[in-house]
Amino acid sequence: MTANHAPSTQKVAGTGRPQSTAKTILGTGLGNAGEWFDWAIYATFAPFFAGQIFSNANPTSAILSTLAIFAVGFVARPFGGFLFGWLGDRIGRKASMSATVGLAAIGSLLIGVTPTFGQVGVWASLLLLVARLLQGLAHGGELPSSQTYLSEIAPREKRGFWATLIYVSGTIGNMVGILMGAVLTAVLSRADMNAWGWRVPFLVGAVFGLYALVMRARMKESEIFEKEPSTAKREPLWPQIVRHRKQAMQVIGLTVGLTVSYYVWAIVAPTYASTQLGVDRGAALWAGFWANVVFLIALLVFGKLSDRIGRKPVLWISSIGAGVMFFPMNRMLNHSAVNLFIAQSVMLIFIAASAAIVPAVYAELFPTSIRTVGVGVPYSICVALFGGTAPYLQTWLGSTVGANAFNVYTVILLAVSALVVFTIPETKGKDLAADAV
Repeated sequence: MTANHAPSTQKVAGTGRPQSTAKTILGTGLGNAGEWFDWAIYATFAPFFAGQIFSNANPTSAILSTLAIFAVGFVARPFGGFLFGWLGDRIGRKASMSATVGLAAIGSLLIGVTPTFGQVGVWASLLLLVARLLQGLAHGGELPSSQTYLSEIAPREKRGFWATLIYVSGTIGNMVGILMGAVLTAVLSRADMNAWGWRVPFLVGAVFGLYALVMRARMKESEIFEKEPSTAKREPLWPQIVRHRKQAMQVIGLTVGLTVSYYVWAIVAPTYASTQLGVDRGAALWAGFWANVVFLIALLVFGKLSDRIGRKPVLWISSIGAGVMFFPMNRMLNHSAVNLFIAQSVMLIFIAASAAIVPAVYAELFPTSIRTVGVGVPYSICVALFGGTAPYLQTWLGSTVGANAFNVYTVILLAVSALVVFTIPETKGKDLAADAV
């Protein structure tokens, strides 16, 4: 994933040690894609298993309960950010990345084999909750660990483009989940989907996670981390967190608008369109799939652009553009799958501008000794408080107050992100290796 003609090796940033580009992309990308796949298929298949895990006497209550557990999974993310952030900053980025994919695979397996409400009663929802908490821990550690690793091994003049691997691989994982939903709904009857079809993607996710674990076990550690003095690695975390509290608040500010708008438009939009607007379920899934193709292309474009014009202009394009287009694109949504595709695509182009480069921006804000946990804790707290509640708020506000209440809420968060960009330094081309000495 370089601007040159795909060399077989890439020198680790700040060192002369060759690192296999293919191994870096596969190890980082496959694990990240697998965790996003696990996370996304929950929202994609929620309408099918809601009545299986919860009492189907009230379908609306069942889907709301399922979305509530979706939000509860986010509660574990800050703990995962701290746990795996500590592991990444003390023991190694590779160890942290390996542990997260293994834990995510266990969570996916638990969901895939969870008995129904009719078989075990409320124990079904309890098992679902435990699985989501495990996945929340894993996902809370995955993003900071993988994006720190990737940022440290990337050539500094191409770090913005390399950073796109995080959301590119994650989006591919999300798209595979959407595609699996579209295929399964096409070949299986509604009864079969409700009975057992919804289990298939979770079992696939478990197998995929184990394969990613093997790939990551073969990766090399970031040499920037290896060159970090042992005294810095042993320094207590809390004083470092306090010392870098401004950067932590900047991570939260940069993330609030992105996380809510991303989960609404990239993850939940097809489900919302089919359950609330009457769009055919299969057509909605295909609209979401092709909109994510547009998102992938935009990620690569904005990643390269940030290496040329800087991080801050690209971040402003994202937050301001998404804020301006939010209301028009929401008004476009109706019973048409074509309109869903257009609205999703437009919003995802602007969202891509931030998503492409925030992995690099976050890493560039912190020194090596606290880079993983410094990003992981505030990022996970922000995603838990704002991203995790977004699908539930969208459904609840839409049925009680009205859709415009949620729209205003999201635009305000995007405005906050735009303002926070003023407070960060321009970090394009920063030498991360200098922080390791």
